[in-house]
Formats: sequence, structure tokens, C-alpha cells
Amino acid sequence: MNTPAPHESPGRSFLFNAWYVAAWTDELAGPMLPRRLLDIPVVLFRTSDGRPNALHDRCPHRFAPLHLGKRVDDGIECAYHGLRFDCSGACVHNPHGNGMIPKRAVVRSFPAVERHHLIWIWMGDAERADPAAIPEFDFLTDPEFQNVKGYTLAEGHYELMTDNIMDLGHIEFLHPGLLGSEAVRRAQSGVVQEGHTVFSKRRTSHEVLPPFLQRWYEAQDRFVERWLDVRWDPPALMKLSVGVLPEGEPAQSAHESQGCHLMTPASATATHYFWAQGRNWGARDPEMDSARLASLRKAFDTQDKPMIEAVQQNMGGLGLDELKPVMLSVDAGPVRARRVLAQLIEAEQAAVNPASGLRPPAG
Repeated sequence: MNTPAPHESPGRSFLFNAWYVAAWTDELAGPMLPRRLLDIPVVLFRTSDGRPNALHDRCPHRFAPLHLGKRVDDGIECAYHGLRFDCSGACVHNPHGNGMIPKRAVVRSFPAVERHHLIWIWMGDAERADPAAIPEFDFLTDPEFQNVKGYTLAEGHYELMTDNIMDLGHIEFLHPGLLGSEAVRRAQSGVVQEGHTVFSKRRTSHEVLPPFLQRWYEAQDRFVERWLDVRWDPPALMKLSVGVLPEGEPAQSAHESQGCHLMTPASATATHYFWAQGRNWGARDPEMDSARLASLRKAFDTQDKPMIEAVQQNMGGLGLDELKPVMLSVDAGPVRARRVLAQLIEAEQAAVNPASGLRPPAG
């Protein structure tokens, strides 16, 4: 397979006009949730009607983190000098002097919506924030699916995290006996692009699954075909469909699980990683779900995460293109996604008027 050369996003910057995952919905159970997103401190909270809200986590007076304050009505009171801001970011109370509210006493608000049991945030031009642009992850709210989910913060660039899912050729080596087998190496693979969406597909044949996957897909130790299909949408939103069909069985006998791998940059070298996996076959089995959750945590937290963090550290602050990596056939999917993202960032940067204020403030 001829693989194109890699292309690093210009300046390793971010795509602002896009939907990112800020949190799982149950993370907003408390008064406020601080989280750094795209190198900007953000405070997330719900109003009394349950709607999610997101504000720049920085008071415009002395720049204190707002999450250190307290909730008052549907807003936040800064812990430092008592300025109060409503959910739109407008200052509604100044306890000092004559109580006059300075014109610049405004905190930036970010569009936030709840969908798929996730809180989504738009960090760019608020007028362009269309919730219809959020990709489909319907399995997360489908009552037929038994889902497990998790979150981790990894000290690695979000495109390195994307590469890890778009190239599943690594699972034989990084996840031996857990997720991969030698059949993954000889699988048929291909990459397709539709608009800004990239599909990376891999199909094994005559594969014997690792023991846990044999139980999970109810395949026992039979030879199977397995497909691992990744759908990538910018900036770093991936859906992973994994199907297993025992050899000699009709197609309708296949079991296909659905998963998501959603990366949100915390900074240039740290990534919020939201993941889930679900199945819609078999009886409810809490014991199996617990075992599945433990296996996924082992794979993501003790195998993927340390490797990505080691790669990030070993790159010495340089971008992928600067290091001129050796390219393999397995790199076709990651490279295509990187190129699409780089083009979108370049177009966004070219269109931004520095005087318009669309570029989010520095953290």
C-alpha cells in the first residue's frame, strides 16, 4: 500500500469551530466542574432547569478561577471579590462602591449541549455552533445496548491519541492476549474518505480470538472473521464498530459491538479521553460488564496511555512531520485524518479576523 507522507497541523494548534466533548453528563452532578479545554480554563455547571452551561473559568477583575467561588441562583459568585456572573457570563452584581457594573465585567460563555449522555462544547464562533453537526453515537442512549464507559487524562497530544485508534494494527503487540492476535497483522485493510469523515477498516479471517473476547462475542475457540471499522470525524471523534462472525455461520449470526473514542485537547501535550463500548445481544450480565470494564481500563490506562505518554516525551516537543517518521501501511488511516484536520485548521486560521474576537482568549 502506498501511504502518503504525514502532515502536522499548523503550529500544532486547535480547530476551534467544532464540537468537543467536555464531560460525561454524570460528571455535572456537583455544583461546578473545572476542566481545561483547548488550553482554556472552563467551568461547567447546570442551571436550575438542568441545562448545561460553560464559562471561561477566569474572573475579569483579578482573574481568579470562578470554580473556586460558589453558585448563586443560576450563576457564580467569584470567591475573591464577590462579583456575580449569570449563566450568559454577564456580571449581575458588584458588591463594592456604588454597585456600578463595569462594561468589561463580562465572562466569555461557550455554547454547550447535552447529547448521547455527553456534554458537548463549542470553543469557536458561537453563531456557528449547530448541534446538528454533532456526529452520531446513538448506541450510547439506545436502551437495547449494555454500555460501559470511562475517562482518562493522558499526557500526550490528541493527534497521537487519534493515531492510536485509527491504526489498530498495534493491538497484536500492545494488547497481546487481551484485544489482539496475529490475524490482525494479516487482515485486509482500507481507508475511505467521505467529505471530512475518514473511515479506517480492517477485517481478519481465520482468527481465534483472545480468551476474553471469546466470551464477550460468544465465539468460544472457533475460527472467526472479525471486522474493526473506525469512523473519524474532526477534530478527534471516533466510533469503533467491531463485529465477529464464526466461520461457516450466516451473516445474521454475527455479533457487532459499538464503541466511541472521543479526544479533547486539554493542552498541546495533554488529552481528555472519553470512551465507551456497548453490545445489544445477550441477557443483562453485570458480572460480564464488570469484567469488560476492567479489561478496557487495563487496555487504555495501563497499555495505551503509558505508550502514548512515552511517545510524547520521546518526541522532545517536536511535531510528527519534524521528526520525519518511517511510514508503514498501517499509517494510512491516521495520516488521512491528520491531513483533513490540518486543512480545516488552516482554513479556519485564514478566515479569522484577529480584530473580531472570535479566537478564544488565552488560558
